[in-house]
Amino acid sequence: MSRAIIERTWLKGVPAWLAALAAFTLAVPAAALLPAADAPAPEAEATAETGPIDDTQDSGADARIRQRIADIFGQIPALAKIDVAVNEGVVSLSGIVPADTDIERADTIASRIEGVVTVENSLERDVSVGEGLSIFERLGERASDLVALLPLLLLSVMVGLAIAVVGYVIAGFGALWRRIAPNAFLAELIQSAIRFAFIIGGLVIALDILGATALLGAVLGGAGVIGLALGFAMRDTVENYVASLMLSLRQPFRANDHVLIDDMEGRVIRLTSRATVLMTLDGNHLRIPNSTVFKGIILNYTRNPQRRFEFDLGIDADDDPNAARQLGRAKLKELDFVLDDPGPEARTLEVGDSNIVIRFLGWIDQSEADWHRARSRAIAVVKAALEDAGFALPEPIYRLRFDSRTDALPFAQVEAQPSEKSAPKPAAAAAAIAPIDDEEDVTPQVEIARMVASERASQAEEKDLLDPSRPVE
Repeated sequence: MSRAIIERTWLKGVPAWLAALAAFTLAVPAAALLPAADAPAPEAEATAETGPIDDTQDSGADARIRQRIADIFGQIPALAKIDVAVNEGVVSLSGIVPADTDIERADTIASRIEGVVTVENSLERDVSVGEGLSIFERLGERASDLVALLPLLLLSVMVGLAIAVVGYVIAGFGALWRRIAPNAFLAELIQSAIRFAFIIGGLVIALDILGATALLGAVLGGAGVIGLALGFAMRDTVENYVASLMLSLRQPFRANDHVLIDDMEGRVIRLTSRATVLMTLDGNHLRIPNSTVFKGIILNYTRNPQRRFEFDLGIDADDDPNAARQLGRAKLKELDFVLDDPGPEARTLEVGDSNIVIRFLGWIDQSEADWHRARSRAIAVVKAALEDAGFALPEPIYRLRFDSRTDALPFAQVEAQPSEKSAPKPAAAAAAIAPIDDEEDVTPQVEIARMVASERASQAEEKDLLDPSRPVE
């Protein structure tokens, strides 16, 4: 129906806006609503992609194609028994091949011949018992190849071993590496690294002689993955090894030093590549992993022979703290094992609910006096002096209050006891007191130190990373 006929038939008596809409609709070309007439079909596209096929063919083309394919297959043992037929450029392959890969290989070769339209592949794999037994023939061929390769293999092995032996000889110069390295542990690490480097170098050269460098890449790649996995699995072991190296370099203590590592106390026996061995103050062996020692807090009591002791005593709240401090300081000065420089000290620490706490401090030389014995002796002397001078050392006092709602207590049946008179107040701080008996032994206890020295002497061959010739950190 033409546009003019539609206008005459439908637009008469129609509102103007509806007429405009109809006119716009008719203005759209009908071809836009229909599929394009020249759109190529899928078959045509496929033909364009693979290229055109000639409509004519030479009379001898099929024979030439067949002969060419047969000649190529004849040079390949696995494809020599294939039957080839060609008709109008269509190649038909039939027969039996040893493996599935040979089927694809024959198809690919036939498709590459010029003039071949398509390939009809009817090849099958040989599954007969005889073909299965051919593996022994292939094994025989591999054995023959290996025998032929033996001279080259022997040469590569000899070259690799020679390089490894050179590395062991160089690493064997222990005196040289100990002279270069700061300690024996690092020298041993350098020697191990040299051996490892020469072994890897010998392996690389040997594989290069054999022409198997690709195998080396696979081996090193696998070793890298295995090394990464072992690194995560043995993280604590690696951390402990690195800590041993750092401790051997830093030398934080000497043998027989009295140390406190975190909350573990004892005298150092030796530092090994895995642990620090202590002898506790009660004579037991204590092995601490070096990673713990390296990260821990180390308190060395032996480095400084002068050591301070301290103790607290409480006097009555009504007593004079200054007089008590002067008296206690004077009694500490009278002790032979207390040093004059630095001198003893007394400090008022706090005023409690029922007493005044005073802290007494004194210094000793640990080479002449035992710290624990000296402190015990000082406490006894100062306490006796304060009590003899009239100072009260009260115990804690608690006040009890009874609510009126509770039952009455039979206090009325108890006769009033006469109250004791309060003790007299202490006299002047400088009041004379009886002389102090200072015959108690405060000499250093050396039993543990002798045990450590004896054990180190009896196990002198065991490796010790503590080097007395190097400075202590």
